[in-house]
Amino acid sequence: MQPQQPAPTCYRHPDRPTGGLGCSRCGRPACPECLTPAAVGQHCVECVQQGRADVRPVRNQAGAVQGKRPEPYVTWALIAANVIVFAVTAIQAHSVVDNKFSALFRDWMLVPALVGHGEWVRVIGSGFLHIGPIHLLTNMFALYVLGPYCEVALGRARFISVYLVSLLGGSAAVTLLSDPLQASAGASGAIFGIFGAVAVVMLRTRQNLTQILVLLVINLIITFAVPGISIWAHLGGLLAGTAATGGILYLPRWLKASTPATAMRIGWIAVAVVGLIAVLVTVLGAPTLY
Repeated sequence: MQPQQPAPTCYRHPDRPTGGLGCSRCGRPACPECLTPAAVGQHCVECVQQGRADVRPVRNQAGAVQGKRPEPYVTWALIAANVIVFAVTAIQAHSVVDNKFSALFRDWMLVPALVGHGEWVRVIGSGFLHIGPIHLLTNMFALYVLGPYCEVALGRARFISVYLVSLLGGSAAVTLLSDPLQASAGASGAIFGIFGAVAVVMLRTRQNLTQILVLLVINLIITFAVPGISIWAHLGGLLAGTAATGGILYLPRWLKASTPATAMRIGWIAVAVVGLIAVLVTVLGAPTLY
């Protein structure tokens, strides 16, 4: 008479008999707690983890990982930052309408001559200032409409990079080409950069460009027709945002990038180059008055 074979136990819980259960993928005996139903049979913990690792993430045209329910957190954060800065200026000035008389506004508004004297915080800070509530609401509504689409298409990191590069491009154009003593403020340069970014994304994905181009043309007409609007900030931001996004979406294709990782690196280099050019234009073109 042969001795009875011991009952198989779970590979993770040696004190638990499996009752004949096991992983249909690797064959290891496992208890019900350590098994997950699969399309065929059931898989153990390690096989489930390996299966998830083997699944390639879905990516969009820009190479960003496409989530099931993408939330444009960066867009909301940018809107919040602009609103908070506006609130600070309004509190300091004791006026919502005349918030430009606040200390923060005086320290951050973009004045080319002051940038030339080393007040570099104005290059970025001015992009978060707004003159009165209408100016703020107009720019934030544009960001609310355009930002989520662009953020989902490019991914959060590249979206915020394009936004900041556009802001730098607008400030660079103002610093180089505007009156040295003319003050300007607003997120318009960055917003126009997002206009350009959205147009490039839609072009790359072969969507109808009519609506975005009509909106862009209308905004350009307003830029040139309404007095007091910083034309150079709008044009500089538009150029920088369009160039940076074009570098992300088209340059890897033109250079025949062999892998997604290589394409991502090329895109980041393109954004960095556009940003570096904007910084150099600002540094070398900023006027100084003695």
